[in-house]
Amino acid sequence: MASSGSASTASLAAKTPSPLSSKVTSVLSSSYADTEFREALALLDERGVLNTPDTRRQLRLDLQKEVIDSNGEIIAEFSKVSEQLRRIGATIGRLNESFNEMKREIGTAHQATSSSLGEASRLMIQKQQVEQKQTLLKAFKGNFILSDDEAAALTLMSEPVNDLYFATLAKAKKITKDCELLLGFENQTLGLEVMELASKNLNLGFQKLYKWVQKEFKTLNLESPQIGSSIRRALRVLAERPTLFQNCLDYFAEAREHILSDSFYTALTGSSASGVENTSTKPIELAAHDTLRYVGDMLAWVHSAAVSEREALEGLFIGEAEEIKKGIQAGRENEIWRLADEEGDGARDFDAVKTLNDLVDRDVSGAVRILRQRVEQVIQTNEETILAYKLVNLLNFYKSMFSKLLGPGSSLVDSLGLLEAEALRQFRSLARDHVAALQGDFVQTPTELRPPEFLFEALEQLSAIMKTYETSLASSAEKEADFETIMVEAFDPFMSGCATMAQTLQPPSDSVFLVNCFLTALNSLAPFEFTPTRTTQLQAKFETERSHLVESQYVFFRKESGLDALITALSILGNGAEDVEKVPLLEAAQAPALTQAGQLLDDFLPSALMDAMENLKHLQDSKLVQQITEEAAERFCVDFEQVEEKLMLADELAEQKQGDADELQSLRALFPRTSGEIRVLLS
Repeated sequence: MASSGSASTASLAAKTPSPLSSKVTSVLSSSYADTEFREALALLDERGVLNTPDTRRQLRLDLQKEVIDSNGEIIAEFSKVSEQLRRIGATIGRLNESFNEMKREIGTAHQATSSSLGEASRLMIQKQQVEQKQTLLKAFKGNFILSDDEAAALTLMSEPVNDLYFATLAKAKKITKDCELLLGFENQTLGLEVMELASKNLNLGFQKLYKWVQKEFKTLNLESPQIGSSIRRALRVLAERPTLFQNCLDYFAEAREHILSDSFYTALTGSSASGVENTSTKPIELAAHDTLRYVGDMLAWVHSAAVSEREALEGLFIGEAEEIKKGIQAGRENEIWRLADEEGDGARDFDAVKTLNDLVDRDVSGAVRILRQRVEQVIQTNEETILAYKLVNLLNFYKSMFSKLLGPGSSLVDSLGLLEAEALRQFRSLARDHVAALQGDFVQTPTELRPPEFLFEALEQLSAIMKTYETSLASSAEKEADFETIMVEAFDPFMSGCATMAQTLQPPSDSVFLVNCFLTALNSLAPFEFTPTRTTQLQAKFETERSHLVESQYVFFRKESGLDALITALSILGNGAEDVEKVPLLEAAQAPALTQAGQLLDDFLPSALMDAMENLKHLQDSKLVQQITEEAAERFCVDFEQVEEKLMLADELAEQKQGDADELQSLRALFPRTSGEIRVLLS
């Protein structure tokens, strides 16, 4: 048992680790990567601890001593804090006692002043209500009621129309519009009363403005460089009452019509309608002996007056066009009685340019009436055809000018159109009278087939008319169409007279006479760009008569050369063998006939060209005579070539059939002339 006990103790001692092994095991199992371990090492390094055996033995004791010392310091500090907290607790106790005492005193004071505070609260509430009512009343009066000064500025005629008036008028319009809000409440009495008062003041204000504008129109000086801004502003505002606005325009147009009528009368006669002489201007009537200048001066005066009137009035309408348009539109919406009239036609927008043109047109209407009377008198007393047309062109020129200035629908343009039509009728009448007076001259043909004198006179007159018409403002297409009526009256009758005279002549004299007439007419019409159609027609007629002359000369060459029968006989035959065999059998191809034809040809050729040109000696264009004769000679040469060719073919065919050339009668031997010789002699 003893041995067994010692053996177990030895095994237990072997199993129990020794302190050294435990330490070694602990060191070996420690992780040097642990953060806390690294921080501990860093702390030891900072303290500068040396790694000695004494230090390692005292390290734990030193550390425990430092911890004990630190805890002692902390406890000492906490004792001081505890002392301060005791003092604070005592102070808070004293404050609580003071608070309770004050609370008791406040309660006593509240009980004593509660009734007074209630009364003051009620008074404050009443004060706020009164202030709100005062603010509301002030706002109401400021927005819905005109002050006495404002009402006086708006309605009294003694007060000027100035910025205060327009501001008050704008306020009155705003009041009438804002009254719609008052009418939306259940009690509409206030809204109705305010609207009635505002509408009354507004109507009185517009009546005042209407009368003021009329007064200003009486003294308005259109000759001034600028019309005052006040009148423009007044018209812009008055446009909200279209009826009053239109009445003002009518009044102004009537006043300006009288002024311009008197001015035009003074410019015509040198004295006013009342007899007051004006020595500063030269009367237009002094030039009455010069009809064209007289009418031109009157039209120029009216044009200058219309331009000046329009330039002066542009500031009233063009600059304020949009505002006036808005005002008239608003006025039409408010004037209920006008809606019924406009529903059928449709409400028309305000056109500032058209209104301006209409107003200027009405301003000069009085002067235009005087102008029309004077011009009608001039037209009716005129007996000169060219002057009559110059009046037509002058009136057409000014009609175009006024059409651009005032528009094509103005009464001034219509009046000038009527005067132009009347002048044109007078021109046609004079032209027809002139043609009727020349009817006897249409029968007698001039000597030497010259164009008749009446044609020269007519073309001279027509050239003067065309030079006058060339200055018109119409486009080329319009010019040609408009001038066609003039050609019918001033040109066609004389050309018809020439055609009638040509019917009494024998060919080719009739063609020579017509060609001379056509050339003269073409020379007169060609320089003008608005006669291409007439020029083309005359050229076609000229070419027709020219072809007749060429044919006449060609016939002359054939007959006088003695080859007419031969050319006629051979022309029906072709170049085939059967037709060529018939050539010697023709009567015109027999030896006596060919010999005689050759002799006549030889006698004719030396003077053929001169004799042919002598036939056209009355043709005034020598170059044309040469051209016509050359064309006829060329046709004759072509015919001679055909004759020559067929005679040679006939000789060749006869030689082929009979073989003995000595016994044959050669047709070319009887007719030796060649086409080359003919061309040389006729060239």
